[in-house]
Amino acid sequence: MDKKNKKILIIGHSAKEHALAQKLSAYDNVEKIYVLPGNAAMKEFCECVDIREDRPQEILEFALKNEIDLTIVSSKDAIKSDIADLFQANSQLVFAPAAAASVFALSRSAAKKFMYKLHIPTPKFGIFEKQQLAMDYVKNSQYPILISSDEDSDTCVKAVAGNVDLAKRCVEDLFLSDEKKVVIEDFHNGHEFTLYIITDGYQALPLSVVADYKFLENGNGGLYTSGIGAFAPDYKVSENVIHSIMNDVVFNILQSLEKRGTPYLGILGVECVLKGEDNYSVTGFIPFLKDYDAACVLNSVADNWLTLFEACAVGSFADDYFEIIHSNGASVSCVLSSREDGNEIKGLDLMDDCINVNHFATGRNEYLEWLTNKGRTLVVTATAATLTSAKEKLYENIDVIDFKNKKYRTDICN
Repeated sequence: MDKKNKKILIIGHSAKEHALAQKLSAYDNVEKIYVLPGNAAMKEFCECVDIREDRPQEILEFALKNEIDLTIVSSKDAIKSDIADLFQANSQLVFAPAAAASVFALSRSAAKKFMYKLHIPTPKFGIFEKQQLAMDYVKNSQYPILISSDEDSDTCVKAVAGNVDLAKRCVEDLFLSDEKKVVIEDFHNGHEFTLYIITDGYQALPLSVVADYKFLENGNGGLYTSGIGAFAPDYKVSENVIHSIMNDVVFNILQSLEKRGTPYLGILGVECVLKGEDNYSVTGFIPFLKDYDAACVLNSVADNWLTLFEACAVGSFADDYFEIIHSNGASVSCVLSSREDGNEIKGLDLMDDCINVNHFATGRNEYLEWLTNKGRTLVVTATAATLTSAKEKLYENIDVIDFKNKKYRTDICN
């Protein structure tokens, strides 16, 4: 694609799409960015399109009508609806994995079975469709264990149980909420991180290694969440571990999918826990970026992201890229949560230049004041020359942001 003024369509509605749109909007060769369906914060520099992200035919018609040059699919609902195959069948350039290639990154049970088949190190697990069988399993488990719903989404239920009674209550709650499958696995205490890679389905290169903070409270206490903080680069993960994950996990998976006729094109996150200096286990996969670490990853790469996406989409990635150029800086992110909807958010106009503020589902009132949404509200990311500087900048700016019952961890990157 050598067109100067490009029109880009991003499919999704949360903080990661906000971060991606921010990054791409700064490029000189981008004429316009559409986000479908987007959120209120994106309207400041994008056009939001009122089409549901799981309506592939409507999205295709929009892309054709508006002469979209590249569509980037980051929403899990959109990936499941198989936009990638539909766009490719209609000669539309798309950066996204096909639904058939993404099953292992969208379903915890599929991921576990896939890793078992490919001999990828992962915690011992069981998959249950009946409550009584799950109850029998937890009686004989070694604790702590992680109990989760099968749908690996940002809102899926996960709980770390330290004893049988708590585990039983978690299992009962999941089946009462009409879960079809429940996944139970050993919980390995250790340093959690995600290695992100980019691939055209054949060649793959590492993008960034991000340290993950998932427990709600300082010191890894409280509820186990989908993620509330991160930093990159993750200095705790050695080059030996990265090399092992690339060879024994990433290329193992890509070769298996290629043999099935379902190559994986896109960004893939490999979630791991460090068990020793060069010893790790894989706990799951992410089919793009996570909301709370998207800005960390995007800021860690010096290469032009749009050019990277285009190279994968047109099939020139293996010829064009032998390595990813990384930036010299470091980033630290923290999620700010609210206990209720509709409270005014103050201080956003006072952020330093080194700060990214990305919104989940905030709204605006008639006075154009930003309002909280219940739960995860903002991701604040600071980028600086060192992790220490980035952490200091992060918390200085978080102090400026003010809303009722603001909740966040204060020990990210300690």
